Amino acid sequence: MKLENMKPAQGATTKKVRVGRGIGSGIGKTSGKGHKGQNARSGGGVRPGFEGGNIPMIRKVPIRGFNNKNFAKRYACVNVGDLEAFEANAVVDQELLYETRFIGKRSEYGLKVLGNGEITKPITVKCNKITKQAREKIEKVGGKVEEL
Repeated sequence: MKLENMKPAQGATTKKVRVGRGIGSGIGKTSGKGHKGQNARSGGGVRPGFEGGNIPMIRKVPIRGFNNKNFAKRYACVNVGDLEAFEANAVVDQELLYETRFIGKRSEYGLKVLGNGEITKPITVKCNKITKQAREKIEKVGGKVEEL
């Protein structure tokens, strides 16, 4: 096989359809657009989702839930498993977690401790919110939780 003999496989390439080139072409005269009507006109057709003036299906589907992001309280969250990195009897708060890069930025609403992971050392955690599982895990190993 030589480079000059190579060509695409059978049916891989098709010639561009030239519409409006006489009745013998099969798509002459009206160029496959039929007679008159909105779709036959230049720039004609309807936008996606338009259903001929009926209420579109997307507006009939019920809206589920509401999330008001303007007033949402966003806490800086950390898992109990991440607190394992600190030494025993350490006092862990939002400032310490920010300095050690466990949280990306300080939150005006404070720190929330979540219950994912395990902890083996007793530590004191100062936070604004804590889940029930996280509190149980910290207190089980002899740690303390101070809610601000």
